[in-house]
Amino acid sequence: MSLDSTTRARIQTLLDSNRVVLFMKGNPQAPQCGFSAKAVGTLDDMGAEYAHVDVLSDPEIRDGIKLYGDWPTIPQLYVGGELLGGSDIIVQMAGSGELQRLLGLLEPDRTPPSIEVSTAALDMLRGAIANAGAGLAVVVMVDKQHRAQLQLAPADPASISTEVEGVRFQFDGASARRADGLRIDFVDDHRGRGLVVEHPLAAPAVRAITPADTGERVRGGGLILVDVRPADERAIASAPVAFRTLDDGIDALSALPKDSAIAFLCHHGGRSAQAAEHFRGLGFRELYNVTGGIDAWAGVEPSIARY
Repeated sequence: MSLDSTTRARIQTLLDSNRVVLFMKGNPQAPQCGFSAKAVGTLDDMGAEYAHVDVLSDPEIRDGIKLYGDWPTIPQLYVGGELLGGSDIIVQMAGSGELQRLLGLLEPDRTPPSIEVSTAALDMLRGAIANAGAGLAVVVMVDKQHRAQLQLAPADPASISTEVEGVRFQFDGASARRADGLRIDFVDDHRGRGLVVEHPLAAPAVRAITPADTGERVRGGGLILVDVRPADERAIASAPVAFRTLDDGIDALSALPKDSAIAFLCHHGGRSAQAAEHFRGLGFRELYNVTGGIDAWAGVEPSIARY
């Protein structure tokens, strides 16, 4: 498949008009895939100025940019008309300081963060690395809300890193600045079995709440209930207490004080969990997900229909 001349000219005009261009899914305020979000976060953390192109809203550019640079995935970052690569390369170049030098920005502080890792967590991670293969490290990613994620990846000598009793932990520049105080533990209790990563500055995790407790707290004025389902589902079955919806967007709810107690409700608990995590990312500190959703509520409230 070849790139038609009209699309090629459009892409060339974009690159000629902007020194730094990110072709992505969505926009910097609302990336529509995790890789685009990673690229945007890295560039924003550096203070980079860049133009962006939402390929989801322009199918010709979406297909054409893959042919133009012979690069099969999105996002793609161009600097001075040259393709650098996708999100992993962007993160790698930023971590080493190469991207900052290219863009004329300050290089990252490469001081390793101070983290705490329990003996149980180290044992678990050593086992995971041994099973996955030699030469791996634990990559620690910490977002702007100080929420952390871990994954295994090949050890990168250029990354910011620290070693804890033989286990290598790697950070990009932004995560390294945010990771101070991070604690990694391994638990086997009411929270489940696995690694628990906690940061003192992160908003508390979303908590589960039963329909009965939800109803009691809403009636007492100590909890705001938000039904994230569309109107047609709410018409079939609705909560027997006062609730808000997201029919007109999230602006009104987002403007509430960050210490507001808010519970989210959907059919079975999946969509409401996603909504709760979104508001956790906005900095809200007391969030709940109604366990089992309206379906579970119907099990204790005969007046609620099941569907």
